[in-house]
Amino acid sequence: MDQRTRDLRNLCEPIGANVYFAPEAHANYAKLGLAGFGGAYFCSRGASLGKPSGLVVTSAFGVFSPAIVVASVDDGWSKTTPEALLEARYDGATASLRRLLGEPDAKAIGRAIELLQRGLDVAEGAGHPLFSGLKSLPFPTDVVGQLWRLCDMLREHRGDSHISTWTKALVQPVEIQLMSELQMQIPLKTYSATRGWTMAQMDAALDGMRAKGWVEGDAFTAEGRAFRERLESETDEMEVPIADAIGADLDELTSILRPWASAIVKVGIAGGGYPGGIEAIADMARGRVAP
Repeated sequence: MDQRTRDLRNLCEPIGANVYFAPEAHANYAKLGLAGFGGAYFCSRGASLGKPSGLVVTSAFGVFSPAIVVASVDDGWSKTTPEALLEARYDGATASLRRLLGEPDAKAIGRAIELLQRGLDVAEGAGHPLFSGLKSLPFPTDVVGQLWRLCDMLREHRGDSHISTWTKALVQPVEIQLMSELQMQIPLKTYSATRGWTMAQMDAALDGMRAKGWVEGDAFTAEGRAFRERLESETDEMEVPIADAIGADLDELTSILRPWASAIVKVGIAGGGYPGGIEAIADMARGRVAP
């Protein structure tokens, strides 16, 4: 386990992923004919890859059932274009962050951008499609847009790395999704259902996980918990070059990001912020201050 990479992930996550809960972004998608989840989510997040098919989006996102992705992507691309969605996503994200954070201190945001860029300049693109897709886009000129883009890139780089670790271990998408529920201590087969998995598919996966010794009843075994933690630690290892490149300035970066991430988590989903959880985002990346 490399705590540096987890702290950085935990602080960049609410900033980069606020776009998925931002009413400003959802309003923009609705103007393009994409209301609700489905095509708005899959196509807006996947648009950095061009105009990917549903199966390509399924592969890149990792944990979704093709049954929900393919139809949503086909519907999305029948109504709008990647260029329009990328603009809608960017405008929604930056408007939401300004609503939640105000206008960040120029010196602080400039320094955060500098350090995040330093880390991401060494990030490996091979095997990291969503990260590479974002990197291929024109870099924003607005500082809030730059901060959001870099946090989104870091988030997707770690996500791409995580998919590499669990697919190498021959874990199935529905299995890793159910493991996430066990890890987050939320009711089994609830969050996973939003990823398109049927009750029959989830029940079959749980039976298989019990046979492998990962689950007993509806809880992790010690072996299963250790296995899931190993996957996370291997993901940490793939992100070490980013933390190493930031180096001794990492504490400065986390101290800048922490109050912004905390403010977004404090607002929560109801306020168009970001949900808490996983011990309040690991006690806001070890600041140990309640968000």
